[in-house]
Amino acid sequence: MSAISQRTVRFLVLLVWLFTITTSTAQTFSFFKTGDGEASKFPKHEVRAVWLTTIGGLDWPRSYARDAASVARQQRELTDILDRLQRAGINTVLLQVRIRGTVIYPSLFEPVDGCLSGVPGKQPGYDALQFAIDECHQRGMELHAWVVTIPVGKWNATGCRELRKKYPLLIKKIGDEGYMDPENRQTATYLADICDEITRNYDVDGIHLDYIRYPETWHLRVSNDEGRRHITNIVEAIARKVKARKAWVKMSCAPIGKFDNLSRYHSYGWNAYTKVCQDAQGWLRNGLMDALFPMMYFQGNHFFPFAIDWSEQSYGRIVVPGLGIYFMSPAEKNWALDVITREMYMLRQYGMGYAFFRSKFFTDDLKGIYSFTKNEFSRYPALVPAITWQWAQRPLPPRQMSVHTVKGDVMLSWSGAVDHSDAPYLLYNVYAGRTYPVDVKDARNLIAVRRRATELRIPAERADRYYAVTATDRYGNESEALQSMAPQRSVERPKMLKCDGYKV
Repeated sequence: MSAISQRTVRFLVLLVWLFTITTSTAQTFSFFKTGDGEASKFPKHEVRAVWLTTIGGLDWPRSYARDAASVARQQRELTDILDRLQRAGINTVLLQVRIRGTVIYPSLFEPVDGCLSGVPGKQPGYDALQFAIDECHQRGMELHAWVVTIPVGKWNATGCRELRKKYPLLIKKIGDEGYMDPENRQTATYLADICDEITRNYDVDGIHLDYIRYPETWHLRVSNDEGRRHITNIVEAIARKVKARKAWVKMSCAPIGKFDNLSRYHSYGWNAYTKVCQDAQGWLRNGLMDALFPMMYFQGNHFFPFAIDWSEQSYGRIVVPGLGIYFMSPAEKNWALDVITREMYMLRQYGMGYAFFRSKFFTDDLKGIYSFTKNEFSRYPALVPAITWQWAQRPLPPRQMSVHTVKGDVMLSWSGAVDHSDAPYLLYNVYAGRTYPVDVKDARNLIAVRRRATELRIPAERADRYYAVTATDRYGNESEALQSMAPQRSVERPKMLKCDGYKV
């Protein structure tokens, strides 16, 4: 056989192989279709999250707070971000509160980060975490305190330097960076105290652990099993303190995007379980985590089979894969938008949520990701799934709904519901529909979520609807609905003229 014909045969074999792989992949991962009917496209329960990064002001703040005017400007920056997130259906904000041995709130343990005032250790003139919590809750969004655990920054930077002064044996140096030693028992105690301080002092909805693992550059001198035990001991110490303080506060973490090698797909040396001793699936199984946000900044066969693995090994808990939307930037990998949208459709079909890394790439509408999410994928609100393994008893429904109109708008009010949980207050969801009773299983009928107030003013364009209100406890358990009939309209009497004897 000639060299040319041999090359031709090899080329044809390659074409057949590529066709086979492409076809089998499409068949294996044929999950880009939505369900039957409009309602099935929009789940009522789904975590829709963003990581809001504060290190270096990457997402926020973009300016320094040094006086009253600059404090107000910095706060407006955040509220503008939250407004955009709310309009796009985001219901969970993962706010970076511990950065590198520094924090964005007044702490007894660590200095304030310089991202707020421009000067490390100097307070900005307000409590940034409290402000963020209040603003998220006003918009019906959860706020989870994102705590970077093991890395503490440059060796001579404020956070690392101050921590070394207090605990000289706790920090290990790799290059010019400092890391808390996972094998030192004090690491677990210290990080648990940090998270307990946040949980005690703030009305957060979750504690979100980042970099809860060995650094990939760490020279491991113990077995992998022992290394995993050290990391798990830290997770357990934190979870115990948080749950003892407020059991409704969700425990979550952001593990490496691939848990381990799969039978047909390899992680190529970068996975949570083996490479960095991060037994994240075991933490779900053992009740140490309520949710995982695996950092799945991949595409194709590096994404889909590993996402399915997270779903299948979730033990009934919440899994919210993180999507690397920053890779759509021309300065990164210049991914096309449909790389991300295909992943979003797949995650929805498997009952998982999604989390964008990071906020600014989303709110800047990089390659249309914000527009797609807001106008197509998540154009109706969604509730965060309940953590029924912590508490499952539903609250009693609200009572005595009042509906009346004021200048064309609907004024809706109700009496508070009864909570069976140990949380301090209930939240309320409001639905509106054209048929009675309102279908509260249909996300398209949700018009307000997680409201603490027991009244709502509804614009005139929805004045001809029926309404329903439910109560939700802090664990996410939702009551039966209190249904109302259509509002009683105020009827304006016609003016009567004196010449007609004041008759109509």
